[in-house]
Parts: sequence; C-alpha cells; structure tokens
Amino acid sequence: MAFQPFTPKPSTDIFTNYETDINRRECRRTVPMKVLALGLGRTGTASLRTALTELGFKDCYHMMSASVENPPDCLMWSDALAAKYDGVGTFGREQWDQLFGHCQAICDWPCVAFAKELIEAYPDAKVLVTTRDIDSWHASTMKTVHWRATEPELAMAAKMGDWAAGMYKPMITKFWTEFWEGDFEKNGKRIYKEYYDMIRSVVPKENLLEYKMGEGWQPLCDFLEVPVPEGQKFPRTNDTDGFVERCTKRNRMQMMNCIFRYSIYGGSFAAAVLGATFTIRRFFGGSSRSSLF
Repeated sequence: MAFQPFTPKPSTDIFTNYETDINRRECRRTVPMKVLALGLGRTGTASLRTALTELGFKDCYHMMSASVENPPDCLMWSDALAAKYDGVGTFGREQWDQLFGHCQAICDWPCVAFAKELIEAYPDAKVLVTTRDIDSWHASTMKTVHWRATEPELAMAAKMGDWAAGMYKPMITKFWTEFWEGDFEKNGKRIYKEYYDMIRSVVPKENLLEYKMGEGWQPLCDFLEVPVPEGQKFPRTNDTDGFVERCTKRNRMQMMNCIFRYSIYGGSFAAAVLGATFTIRRFFGGSSRSSLF
C-alpha cells in the first residue's frame, strides 16, 4: 500500500460531520492500555464498547473511531496493514501508542487483524473475546461489513477525491481482502474458527474471558475487577438496523463534498450546479436541497 500523508479536513467538506481530524502519527500514549477486546466484529462489539466506556475504560477504540470519528486514523491502519502483509515499513509498540494512545481499551476490527501483535505490545492488558453463533455471525457480517468493504459507491466517493473516503476505502479493502484470504463468503467461517483457536492458544485460559452478549455485567465486571454498575442495564447497541442506509447516505454526502469543492476550485459554477442537481435527483429522489438532511 502506498504511503498517504496526513491532510486536514478540507473546509469545503460541508455535507459530512466528523468529530476530529487528528494526525495520530504525532500522538503519544497518555493513558494506560487496560483491555484488549479481541472478538471479531459483529459479535456485539458495539455494545461492548459502550459497556467498557460505562465501566470507566475510556476511550474504547472501535472501527467507528476510524470510519466516522477521526478518519485520518485510517492512514495509520494502512501503515500497519502494509507492514504486516506487504513487509513495507515497521509497526510496533511506538506506532500502536500513537494510534491508541488516548485509549484504555480496544475492540472490533481492524484491531483483530493484529491480535498477536497487540497482545505482545500490551502484556499487562486483560484479554477478552466476544463470541456468537457462527451462522448468525456470518449472515450478519455478509449484509453489513462485507457489503461495506465491497460496495461500489464508497469506491466512487474515494475516486471523486473525498477526503475521508480516500483514506477509508483503501484501508478497509486491504484489511478485508487480507484477513479473509480474498473471499469472506467462502473463507469466513473457517477463519472465524481458526482465529478463536489462535487466541485460546496464545492467551492462558485463566487470563482470557470468552463472553457472549446476554450474559450481563457480572462476568465482565468480575474479570475486569470492577464493580457492577448499580441500576444500569447492560447496553445493547444494535447497529445492524439501518447499517446500509447510514453508509449509503454517508457515501452520497461525501460525493456532495466533492461536487461542492469542484464548484469552488475546479470548474464553472453552472457545471457544478448541473452536476449537483443530477446527483441529488439520482440519489435522493427529489429536487430540494433540504432532502439531504
């Protein structure tokens, strides 16, 4: 993968709302890493992230951290993927501290692609994995993250030059291709089994928690040695509902960023208006700009 330099969010990105545009390559560790939650995505990792945060493990890193919260994180993930799969550059404890330095916990993908490396980098952190029935996991992943990694509109937004899509698309494509050996639909269940067997082989049984959603606070809190929150239900974040719709809307907002930027820097105003009108009508089914929001 080609090295991508950091660039701040363009002022013309008015259709998308990202929390930050921090260059993690310039960051350092500010809090200790305490929890490595290394279960595969779509096993309840969004709910687990909320739970760990409520237990005081802040921040908790998740794919959302890179995809929508701070898109430049994707640059360091691309660096890590290039080092692991292409032998380009190095990525060790120093770089993990740059990427995760603000976090006391991590979960979800693409962290799982580096499970062994992270366990080695943070030997004092507690390790847990969320698990799920393999058939329901595979079906859920097919219609969410697999779709996201392969759908054409994200690629179109990246080719148009959107700031965030241009960082996220090459990262998610590289991760998804390498981790599933080129074919998630065919290899997903096999690699799921191999992955969890690998975790069990490198983490002593007494130091590993295998957790399923629905087990509540007690086993998690016992393992992490923290009190059970009084009067709080265990969080349930079902991000499957509306997943495709949310991602599709983001794609189209990113395309609108590009069209707006072209209208400012690269073409006649009339051509930009015509292009924007075409895109709005094609993607949103209406002629009013208010339909975008």
